[in-house]
Amino acid sequence: MSADVRMEIAGVRMDVPTGQPVVVLRELDGPRRLPIWLGTNEATSIVFALQGIEPPRPLTHDLLLAVVRELGRSITRVVVHTVEDTVFHAAISFDDATVVDARASDALALAARTGCPILCSSAVLDEAGLVLSPDGELREQAVESPGGAEAQVREFRDFLDHVDPDDFQS
Repeated sequence: MSADVRMEIAGVRMDVPTGQPVVVLRELDGPRRLPIWLGTNEATSIVFALQGIEPPRPLTHDLLLAVVRELGRSITRVVVHTVEDTVFHAAISFDDATVVDARASDALALAARTGCPILCSSAVLDEAGLVLSPDGELREQAVESPGGAEAQVREFRDFLDHVDPDDFQS
C-alpha cells in the first residue's frame, strides 16, 4: 500500500481546448500538482465552496453534507486513491470509521465545504502528477508511469500555454 500525501485544492480552471473544467490539487510539502478533469456541476460546487458563495438553493453536495451532519456524523478526510484510464477514485472517511467510495470530484467538493484533509496516494501522484520546477515550469516526473500520464502532461501543458485570465472568472 502506498503512502498518502497531503494535498490542497489549488483552484479550478477551464481546459481551453476541451472546455472541460479541471480541479488542480497541490502537494503541500512538495512540487507536484494533480489535475483532475471533472464535470461542470462538480466544478461549480467546488468553486462556490472555495469562494464562500451560498446559492439560493442548496447544491447536491450541500444537501449531502446536511444529511451527514443531521445523522450526527462528520467527514474526517478524503483520499484520492486510484486512477484508472484518467478516471480518479476517492474515499470519504467519517468520524465513526465508515469509509465510502466516491468519485474524486464529489469527494473534493465535500472537502472544500468541510475543510477536512485531502490526501492522495503516492502511487496516483507518481502516475498522474505533474512536477513544477523551482522556477514554476512544468516538467515531467522522473518516474516513468503507465496509463496515459504522458498524454495528460501534454494536455495540461497545452492548457497552460493557451489559458486566458478571463478563464479564471467564476
